[in-house]
Amino acid sequence: MRHNRRHFISSIALASLGGMSAYGVENITTGEVFDAGSNLEKIREKHEIPALAGAVADSSRMLAAGAAGIRCVGKTAKVGVDDQFHFGSLTKSMTATLAARLVEQKKARWNLTVWEALKRLSGNIHPFYRDVTLEQLLWHRGGAPAQPPADLWEEAWRKKAARRQQRTIFVRGLLKIAPTSIPGTQFTYSNQGYAIAGAMLEETTGLPWETMLERELFEKIKMKTAGFGYPGVSEENKEPWGHVLDGKNFRPIQEDNPPAIGPAGTVHGSVQDLVRYGALHLRGERGLKTDYLETASWKKLHTPASGQIYAMGWERREAAWTRGPAIWHNGSNNLFYAVLWVSATRNLAVGAVANAATEDAKQACEEAASTLAGMVS
Repeated sequence: MRHNRRHFISSIALASLGGMSAYGVENITTGEVFDAGSNLEKIREKHEIPALAGAVADSSRMLAAGAAGIRCVGKTAKVGVDDQFHFGSLTKSMTATLAARLVEQKKARWNLTVWEALKRLSGNIHPFYRDVTLEQLLWHRGGAPAQPPADLWEEAWRKKAARRQQRTIFVRGLLKIAPTSIPGTQFTYSNQGYAIAGAMLEETTGLPWETMLERELFEKIKMKTAGFGYPGVSEENKEPWGHVLDGKNFRPIQEDNPPAIGPAGTVHGSVQDLVRYGALHLRGERGLKTDYLETASWKKLHTPASGQIYAMGWERREAAWTRGPAIWHNGSNNLFYAVLWVSATRNLAVGAVANAATEDAKQACEEAASTLAGMVS
C-alpha cells in the first residue's frame, strides 16, 4: 500500500559535561552522560516500536541520554544516541528562533508584512494577505490554510527545482488564493503559513532558509548532526529509517515532505542535538542571559498570542512531571515522531524520538520524557 503523501506531515506540535556556553550545551559525548538505554528499552518493548531515543539536560549540562532498538526493520543495526531522527514540526520553533535572530540583526521585523517582503516575488498577492505580518504567521494567525491546495501540493512533491525555488513556486501559488480566515482573528495550525514566513525571511536576506538555519542555529550551538529531509543516504542503513504500520508489521520508508514546506518541518538530527536546542530555549525561558538572543526575544518566542495557548512554534502546557507550566511541541512526518519539553520549573529540557509515528510511538516518547525527567530529579 502506497503511503499517503497528502497527509505526510502532522503535529498535534549523571555525569557533568563541563561547562555550557551561552549558546547551549556543548561537547556532548555519550561516555560522559548517564546511559538511559536500558530504561528506554523497557518503554520501547512495551510499545512495540522499532526504535526509541531520548535525552535530558538542565540549563548547564547534559544529564542523561540513551537509545534502544534498531534503525530499520528487517536489518540488525542498532540505534545510537548520535543517530539522526526526523524532527517534523519541531522545525517550526527553529524557524521562529531564526526570525528572532534576524529581527535583532535588523534584517527583519515582527510586523514585516507579506506585501513588503514578497511583492518582488509575486505582484499577484491576494489583497487579504498583503497586510499579514511575520508574527501572525508564526502564531498561526495569518489566515493560511490548514491543508495545502491539491494542485500546489502535487507540484511541490515533484521536487523539480532547487529548494528555495520550490518554496517560491509554492508560496506564490498560496498567496494568489484568499486566506481561509480573516488574518489576525483566528488560530489555524498551518504548515503553509510557516512556508510563507520562511519565504519572507529568504526575500529579506537573499539566502535560502536552509542556509540561514545552518548559519544562525546549527553552527552557533553546535548541532553537528542537524540537516534537512530524511536522515542518512538513500538505501543505506547508517541512520534510522522511518516506518509505517502495514497491518501488524512495520515497513521501512526513506521519504520526507517537500522542501516547499521546509520551514514548517523538514529538520532532522540526533536526540542529543534536539535537547541541546531545548537547553538553549530553557535558558531563555528561565530569564538567564544568553549571547544568542536578548531576554525580550525569548519572551516573544515563548508567549502565546492573545486568546490561545500557542506561541511561536511552542505550545504552553504542563504534565505531572513538569510541576508547573512548560513549553512543548511535537513533530512528525508520519514516519518518525519527536517531542520536546522545556520546563523552567524543573530546569529541564527533555526530548524523545522514535522511527515510527503510530499512537504507540507517541505514547512511548511521552513516557520516555517523563522517565528521563524522573531519573534526574
